[in-house]
Order: sequence, then structure tokens, then C-alpha cells
Amino acid sequence: MELHDRIAALLTAPTRDVEELEHALTDGYAASLSLEAERWRLERQVAGLSLGIESGDLVENARELAAAATRLEDNNRELATLRALLSELRRCADDARVGSPARS
Repeated sequence: MELHDRIAALLTAPTRDVEELEHALTDGYAASLSLEAERWRLERQVAGLSLGIESGDLVENARELAAAATRLEDNNRELATLRALLSELRRCADDARVGSPARS
């Protein structure tokens, strides 16, 4: 099951297992870090392509720049969506923890 689907299922579940919520949060935070690393790489790529756009084949460089910018935009959208889901999931986990026995 894809992470977004898994989180959505947990958010709409009639009962909430704290351990399952915590695992989903951990997986979500790992995915978020991965997306952030990819975003930084894409930002560097866009900057590098922008600086060198006039050298070499202008048309090919412009295509590469447009493709990298599109991937960066997609990445930013995915990261924003994931962060919103994780925020909601964190609230659910906090609420579920309040209703569950204390951990030792």
C-alpha cells in the first residue's frame, strides 16, 4: 500500500492503534526527508543549468532546465501534501496516545 493511502486509511479508521500510527509517522518522516534531499538536488541542478544555459546547445539546455523545474515543482507539491498528512496523523497519534495506557 502506498504511504499516502496507508496514512489516509489510518486517519479514517474507526479505531486507532498507537503503534501503527507511530510506524506510519516514522515511514512518513523518512519519505519526507528523502523528498527534501531530492528537492535540494533538483534546486542545485536547476541553478547549474540556469548558469550554463547559453553554453552548448541552447535548445537542449532549455529542455533540460524545463524538465528539472517541472520535477522540482512536482517534488514541492508532493512534499507539501505529505507534510499536511503527517501533521494530521501526528494529531491523531497524540489523541490516540491520550486514550491509551501509558508506555513504560
